[in-house]
Amino acid sequence: MANTEDSANTAGTPSLRRVIGRGMLLCFVVGDILGAGIYALVGKVAGYVGGMLWLPFFLAFLLASLTAAAYAELSGKYSRASGAALYVHQAFGVPFVTFIIAFAVMMSGVTSASAAARAFGGSYLAEFVTLPVLVSALIFLGLVTLVNFVGISESVKVNAVLTVIEAFGLLVIIAIGIYALWMGQGTPARAMEFNPANGALLGVLGGTALAFYALLGFEDSVNLAEETKNPPKDFPVALFGGLIIAALIYMAVAFTATMLVDTQTLTKSTGPLLEVVKVAGFTFPPKLFAIIALLAVSNTALMNMIMASRLVYGMARELVVPPVFAVVHPTRSTPWVSILFTVAVAVVLVATGDVGPLAETTVLLLLCVFALVNVSVLVLRRDSVDHDHYRAPTWMPVLGATVCLILILPITGRAPAVYTRAVVLIAIGVALWFVNRLFVQSAEESRLTTMPRPK
Repeated sequence: MANTEDSANTAGTPSLRRVIGRGMLLCFVVGDILGAGIYALVGKVAGYVGGMLWLPFFLAFLLASLTAAAYAELSGKYSRASGAALYVHQAFGVPFVTFIIAFAVMMSGVTSASAAARAFGGSYLAEFVTLPVLVSALIFLGLVTLVNFVGISESVKVNAVLTVIEAFGLLVIIAIGIYALWMGQGTPARAMEFNPANGALLGVLGGTALAFYALLGFEDSVNLAEETKNPPKDFPVALFGGLIIAALIYMAVAFTATMLVDTQTLTKSTGPLLEVVKVAGFTFPPKLFAIIALLAVSNTALMNMIMASRLVYGMARELVVPPVFAVVHPTRSTPWVSILFTVAVAVVLVATGDVGPLAETTVLLLLCVFALVNVSVLVLRRDSVDHDHYRAPTWMPVLGATVCLILILPITGRAPAVYTRAVVLIAIGVALWFVNRLFVQSAEESRLTTMPRPK
C-alpha cells in the first residue's frame, strides 16, 4: 500500500500532522454523536411511534450506517479535510454545487445549535430558574458565542470536558434501567407497544427522520482525515464502531425511558430524561442530572457553532463568499465576523422555531448532503488512486441515496415550515454566492486588468 503519511507535502511547506490514532478517532466519533439529540428528543420520537420508541433509533442507525459506508470509502480514498464538499467537487467539479453543499452543511450546524438553544430553555433549566424559552435561548446563544470567540484552544478543552459529562449522564439513565429490571420495576412491555399517531408507515418514517438527528455528527470526523495516521484503515473502524456504540447507548436509554415513564408524559416533556430520573428506583439528584443535561445541550451547540463559523471563514478565504467573513480578531485570532454572522442566523431561527422543527430542518439539510455524497461515491468509482482503501458494497450507497431521497419527501410528516426554513437558509447562501461573483470577484478581475504590464 502506498504511504498515506503526507504524500502531498513538499519541502518547506507546513502541513497538518498525522497524530490521531484509531482509538482517538473512535472516541471523537462517539463524542461528536452523543449530545442534545437524545436528551431533548426522546419524547418527540415517542409522539410518532408510542412506546416502541427504540425502533426509530435502530432504523436511524441503519440509515446512518449506509451513509457512513460512503464516508468511510471516500475518506480513505481522498485523505484530505473538507468532507462532503471535497467529495462532491471530486465527483462533479461544479463550483456552485460544491459551494451549496458546503453551505448546507454549515447551515445544518446553525440549525442544530438553534435546536439545542431552544432545548436549553426547557424542563432542565426549569429545575433552577423559570424564564421564557426564547429569553433563555438567546442568553444561551450569547454564552456559546462568547466561548467561540475567546479561542479554539479554549473551546476544544471545554468540549472535551462536556463530552465526558454528557456520556456519564446517559450511563446514569442506563444504570437506572438495569436497576429497574433487576428490581422488577417499570413496565417493560410498554417498549413493545406500537401506537403511531399517523399510521404505521408515517409514524415510523417521521420518528426515524427525527431520531436521525441524534445520530448526526459521525460525518464531521472526516474533516480530521489529514491528521489521522492511517485514514484508509482507521476511518471504517471509527465510523462503524462509533455508530454502533452510540446506537446501543441510545436504544438502551430509549428502552429505559419508555419502560419507566408513560408515553404521554414523555411526549409532553421538554426534559424527557429528567422524568426518568424522577421516577428512578434509586436516588439520583434531579438537579444534578439537569446540570448534566444542560451541559450536554451546551456541548452540541458549541461544536456546531464552531464548525459553522469556521466553514464560513474557510469559504471566505477561498473567495467563494465575500472576504469580509475572513476577518480575524487581532488578539483572539478567531473569525469574529463569521461568528457574528452564524449567531445572527441562529437568533432568527430560535425566535421562529421550536426544538422539533429546528431538529427536522437540520436533518432535512443533511439528508440532501448525504444523498449527494452517496451518489458521489458511485461516480468516483471511475477514479482510481494509488493506495488500498475500504470499498463499500455497491448496494450500500445505492440504498443510502434512495432512502435519503425518500426521507426528504413530505411523506415523513414534516410541517411545510420546515421546508420553507431550509429553502430560505440555502437562498441566503445563493445570495452570498452571487454578491461575491458580481462585486468582489468582478472588482478583483478589474484590478488585475488595469495593473500596469511589466516591462
